[in-house]
Amino acid sequence: MLTHNQNSLEQPVRIGRYVNILKDRWFKRTFGWDQAKRLMQLLLQQLIPERSIREVHFGPQEHTNPILRGKDIRVDVQCTDEEGNLFIVEVQLSEQSTFYERAVFNSSFVIQEQLPHGRTDWGFAPIYFIGIVNFSIHKKSEQVLFRYRLREVESGEPMTNRIEYVFLEVPNCKHPEAPDAGALDRLCYTFGHISEMTEQPQWARGEFYDLLFKSAEISNFAPEELKEYIKDMTTERDIKNQIAFAENKGRLEGEQEGERRGKQEGREEGREEALVSTAMNLLRMGMSPDDVSRATGLPLEDIKALRGACS
Repeated sequence: MLTHNQNSLEQPVRIGRYVNILKDRWFKRTFGWDQAKRLMQLLLQQLIPERSIREVHFGPQEHTNPILRGKDIRVDVQCTDEEGNLFIVEVQLSEQSTFYERAVFNSSFVIQEQLPHGRTDWGFAPIYFIGIVNFSIHKKSEQVLFRYRLREVESGEPMTNRIEYVFLEVPNCKHPEAPDAGALDRLCYTFGHISEMTEQPQWARGEFYDLLFKSAEISNFAPEELKEYIKDMTTERDIKNQIAFAENKGRLEGEQEGERRGKQEGREEGREEALVSTAMNLLRMGMSPDDVSRATGLPLEDIKALRGACS
């Protein structure tokens, strides 16, 4: 077990055998590089089984907004198959209430970039936006895979078959050894727990899992990658500690406020105030607004407004 002691007075960060693949940077390191093309192909095949994906090629991650001073984006992984279909894969570790809206916004860039100025046939290649989220959008559901297309409300008639949104809700899965567990349950459980595992389980066998565990093994990291991973895990621990402290403080303050005007309302306001306080502390530590938004779940626009108050 690898450890890193950032401060002699702190508990060292414990690093296991496998990387946390639900953190966007390390998802890219596991799935989004040339040596992992086959692994990404097999993942897409599980999520979109009706497509015969024989090969993938990685594309750009950065996309420029054509509107002057508009927000640019950076996606986790983008790739195409041999037929030109486009796949955008995004992971989200912390809960975010606007993830669907973010998916629509990000997918719009890939559409626009396919249509040069003056082109009028609107013949853009099919796009699949795949969101792998470590929270339940559908609370208490045992369904893990949700797929959305643009359809007419009453009849279900498709408006277009050129864009689809695919969401994998990791926490909804059954235990892989449960009698009714399926292939997607095993996939989600692995995504959520691989960083806690010490070896590849018997239920996680076959080409996909063999490649996944090999690609996620930290002993295969270059020294600089290991250093960066330890730094990320140290930062994550510090964020969790701050959020836990702030939420506990907010809960106590909320309960006191709740005695005056309805307990539930008071608790919710207290938690929101605690998250805002945590976000401001993280900004003062030098963390980027994007990272603070991911850590706290607060909208990026709110984080940018708070940054002005911190300066």
